This record gives sequence, structure tokens and C-alpha cells, in this order.
Amino acid sequence: MHYRKLGRTGLEISVVGVGTWQFGGEWGRSYTTTDVAAIFAAAQDVGINFIDTAECYGDHLAESLIGQCVGAERDRWFIATKWGHKFHECFKRDRCFGAADLMTQLDASLRALHTDHVDVLQFHSGDDDEFADAAMWETAAKAKEQGKVRFIGNSIGANDNVSQVDQSTSLGVDVIQVIYNRLQREPETAVFPSCQRQDLGVLARVPLASGFLSGKYKPGHVFPADDVREVWMKDGRDEKLRQVERIAAEEVPDGIALAPWALAWVLKNPAVTAVIPGCKDAAQVRANAAAATALDIGQTDHPMAVVRG
Repeated sequence: MHYRKLGRTGLEISVVGVGTWQFGGEWGRSYTTTDVAAIFAAAQDVGINFIDTAECYGDHLAESLIGQCVGAERDRWFIATKWGHKFHECFKRDRCFGAADLMTQLDASLRALHTDHVDVLQFHSGDDDEFADAAMWETAAKAKEQGKVRFIGNSIGANDNVSQVDQSTSLGVDVIQVIYNRLQREPETAVFPSCQRQDLGVLARVPLASGFLSGKYKPGHVFPADDVREVWMKDGRDEKLRQVERIAAEEVPDGIALAPWALAWVLKNPAVTAVIPGCKDAAQVRANAAAATALDIGQTDHPMAVVRG
């Protein structure tokens, strides 16, 4: 496993983390503590030390499973969670970004995670009006002063929202989370250069394009009705999968599977600190971790190969 500093936070995190949206039950499967414990045991075995979760992956359900499985070894992990959404039912959220909501959700997250602090607390994909709430950011700073939060982050909703990213330093935001993968490259234009200018840590979510870059699916594939990909990603699905076939045929070197290549492709961008793919089981954790050993394989002429000042 390789480790990188999460921007100016100084935290040394594994370049591959564990994304946990699936624990909330919206990807066509429910998880038990036994399932989750096996995932984290495998993650620890391959050197992963970073977990990304959220308040609305279930009603703090993912956080609760994490807390039950890693709470006794809290000091071995860096944990990032979020505020801004309240789980209502599958695929539905109530937006709760205000100052009071932040503290209520944070306290619930800490209880669920069985911890007295999180390493990163992230603004969860709010729009610009929600982002502009000065009282909310003051409350985030207070939570940091109280020791409940070590660093503040922003999980931006739109991949090209450089306006929010540009305000990071003035608001005390040290970490940006953004969708970035071989199919979705919008952050390269302005978001990543802004992150580099400010020395922000960058977490790349959805690095396998919600499984499209796993190599498992062909054009015409239909996901289960209770899988988020069938609900939200129906439009353009076959064209994306045809694009994946072209990438696999033309860009992926012999001897490496598509999924670890896709993760390594993201990690070759010098703006990116870590990828946070989801994982259904321990075997997939190990497969994701293989990206760390694939870093010297594959595309070398990445468009962001030169760090911009």
C-alpha cells in the first residue's frame, strides 16, 4: 500500500480507502456486522487506513456498522463523514444544512461511530445557496475547536463547482471530495488546479463510475430494481458501457484487470490524494487495493501530469 498526505491536513492516508455507501442498503444488498467486520479486517490486512461514510447512508446505518466493527480499534483508522442530508427512505433525503442541523447530525454520527471525533467532516453536496450560510461554517469551526472534528471538508455536488472550491481556504476547508474517474473528468479543468494552489487534500469518489469501470457489465445490462444504478443511472447507460469496452480494448495494458487499472488511472493524477471505491466484500477490498501496486502500470501521459502552480 502507498500513503499520501491529505493536503495541508498532514494526515498520511492510504491511497485506496473504503467507501461505505453500500452499507446503507441502497445498492441491492443489506449488510450485517459480520459482513462489515470481514471487509475491515481485509482492509486492515492490505494496509488501508481510511474510511469514508455519511450521515445518510441509511439513517446513520453505515456509521453504526462501522462503529460496531472498528470502534475498539479507532486509533488505527482515519474516518471521514458528512453533514447535510437526512435519510428519509431509499433514494430520498431531506436537506438539512443549517448550523443546528450540523451539530445534531454530527453528534448522531459520533454516537453511531462509537467515537468522540471524526478526522474529516464534510459539507455534503450542497448547492451554492446552502454553501453561503455563514452561520453553518461558524458552527463547523466551533465543532473543530471542541475537538469533535479534526478537519473540515467539502464533498462538492457538481464536478465543476470551482466557486465553492476557491473559497476553501477562507472558510477553513482543507479537503475536497469530488467525483472523478476515466468517464467523468470535469475536475481536471478548474477544480484540481484550485485544489493544488490551496494545498487541499482530494478524495476521488465513484472512481469506478459506480461499477461501470469494473469490467463486469456489458451494454444492455439491467440492474435490480432496488439498485441505485437502475433508479438514477438509466439514461445513457449503454453508451457508457460501450465507452468502457473501448477503454478496456485500447487503453488497459495486458496483464492488468480493468478495475485496478481504473483506480490507478485516477491516482496518477497528482491532484488526487486517494480513491474511495465501494466494496461488496473482503475479496473486492483486496482487488481495490491492487491499484496501489498498479501505479506504475498503464497510462503515463495523464493530462494532469504536471502539477500546476
